[in-house]
Amino acid sequence: MSNTNGAGLKVGVIGVGSMGQHHARIYDQLPVADLVGVYDADDEQTAEIAAKHNTKPMEMDELLDSVAAVSIAVPTRFHFDIAKQCLEEGVAPLIEKPVVGDLQKGRKLQELAAMADVPVQVGHVERFNPAVQVVQNIVSDFNILAVNAERLGPPPNRTIEDSAILDLMIHDLDIVLSLVDGDPASVMSAGVQRNRYGTATLDYDYGPVVTLTASRLTQRKVRKLEITTEKCVIEVDYINQSVEIHRQSMPSYVEEGEGVRYRHESIVERPTVPSGEPLQAEVESFLRSVMTNSKPEVSLEDGIRALELAQTVERKALNKKQRTIPAGND
Repeated sequence: MSNTNGAGLKVGVIGVGSMGQHHARIYDQLPVADLVGVYDADDEQTAEIAAKHNTKPMEMDELLDSVAAVSIAVPTRFHFDIAKQCLEEGVAPLIEKPVVGDLQKGRKLQELAAMADVPVQVGHVERFNPAVQVVQNIVSDFNILAVNAERLGPPPNRTIEDSAILDLMIHDLDIVLSLVDGDPASVMSAGVQRNRYGTATLDYDYGPVVTLTASRLTQRKVRKLEITTEKCVIEVDYINQSVEIHRQSMPSYVEEGEGVRYRHESIVERPTVPSGEPLQAEVESFLRSVMTNSKPEVSLEDGIRALELAQTVERKALNKKQRTIPAGND
C-alpha cells in the first residue's frame, strides 16, 4: 500500500466498465486524489480508460501495492474476493452495491475490515443525491406515515447479473433504512420474469408502511420517492434532483357556469437543492474517510443491512409462482 503525498491520496479503480470508468473520471478530476492506475479483466478496456485519464494500466497486485484506496466496480460475484485482497493489503475499498452476493461473506468482510483498520464504504450513491440530503434534513422534524418509491426503466443495453431488486430496489431500501428507525416487522413481495420487475411492501410496528417498485421492463425511466407525514407530502425526483413539499390541502366546491366542480388546492414549497453529481459527492466522502481513517457515511454495516433486506424481498418474490412472458408478446 502506498500512502498520500503532495499530489493527493493515491487511488485506483478495479473494474473500469460502465460504472468503474466514471469512478476513474472523478478521481482524475479531484485535486485531493492521485489516480495512479486502473485494472480490468478486459485488457483493451483497461488500456483505453488508462489512456483517457493519463494513468497506467496495471495488474491487480501492482495496483494494490501502489495505492491507499480503490473503487471496486466489478460484477457482484467478484466483490468479496477482491475486497478481501484489498483489506489484506491494507487498502481501503469503495465497493459498488450490492456489497457482496452472500451475507456470510459480508460478515466475514466485517471481520477482515476490523483487522485491517481501514474504512470500507459501500456505493449506495443515492445517499449523496442532493435532493435526498435535503429531504433527510426535512423529515427529521416529522412523523413518517408512509413511503413509496419507484425505480423503473427499460431493459439495459448491457449484461447485469443482479435482478431489479438487488440492483435497483436496493438503493431505495437503503434510503428507507436511513430514514426509518428499526427493521420492518413484515416483508411481502412479488415479481415477474425472475424479478426483472418486482414490488415490495414493508410494514413496521408503530411505523410507516413502505411500498417499493423496481423494474427493468418499463419503457420509461422513473426515479421517484414520496414520503407522507402527518403534516405534508414530500416528493423527490432523483433524476431532476428536485423536491416538492405539499402542505395544507384545502378541498372546496367552485361554481362554474351552471354547475359546480370540486377542487383541491395546496401550498407547494420547492426548497433549494444544491446542484452536484452524486457519484462525485460519494467519492469525495470516501476519500475524506480514508484520509481521516473515520467511519464512512455509507458504511459496510449499512451495505450489509440493505443487502439482507433486499435478499429477503428477492427470496419471497421468487418463492411465489412467477410468469415468464414470451418475448414479442406485447
